[in-house]
Amino acid sequence: MSWEPVYRLVKKIPRGRVTTYGDLARALRLAGGARAAGYAMAACPSGRGIPWHRVVGARGRLLIREPHAGLQRRLLETEGVSVEGGAVDMQSYAWSPGKRRVTARKRRNAKRA
Repeated sequence: MSWEPVYRLVKKIPRGRVTTYGDLARALRLAGGARAAGYAMAACPSGRGIPWHRVVGARGRLLIREPHAGLQRRLLETEGVSVEGGAVDMQSYAWSPGKRRVTARKRRNAKRA
């Protein structure tokens, strides 16, 4: 299985924001859910500009073990994300992949129907 769709979506997470493994899985309809998103992030290739540190566990928890957890914390903090007690405040920093934008063509077609 290719993890490219996961990496493309992770690249869209804005600086200073985070999303969860579960949100990634739902947005991409990954079989295996959040666990599959976790596997994808664990296999994340270096040197391709994929901001792996912007993906966190449910309720904003940092799930990666040391020494990478410290690196994740530092990277998030350099982007202005506050990490308290091993978790990010999702009310303040959550980013949701959300729904795809509706193009003008789709709007016209919907009006005709």
